Amino acid sequence: IKIRTQIQYCLIMNFQNLYLDSKGEKMSKIMNLDEKNFESEVIQSNEPCLVDFWAEWCGPCKTLGPILEEISNDMGSKVKIAKVNLDISQDLAMKFSIRSIPTMLFFKDGELVDTKVGLLPKNELIDWIESLI
Repeated sequence: IKIRTQIQYCLIMNFQNLYLDSKGEKMSKIMNLDEKNFESEVIQSNEPCLVDFWAEWCGPCKTLGPILEEISNDMGSKVKIAKVNLDISQDLAMKFSIRSIPTMLFFKDGELVDTKVGLLPKNELIDWIESLI
């Protein structure tokens, strides 16, 4: 029983480490955007893209982060998910008239096709994304 418990522990630890980088920090599939890479990563992209405008001081934004991580892992290559820090990229926030956060913009073929404002449950976000893909 002790050996089986140790094996189970090792399997769990290895599974949890699948998303860790060489420093042992959690890797993210979510890209950080700013004025320098927004055009190439969103506007010129052939992939549908959800862009989350957020800020470090925003409570709902912090809650949304792990939800978007899960969706990114679940949906794989169906949609690119990216984040724009409002405090760092104020020009992008002004360009898209971001007045409240979190705000999620959905781009398809480089065009803005829909917007959601506020914290939404994972299932509603997935339904929204799938309706736009």
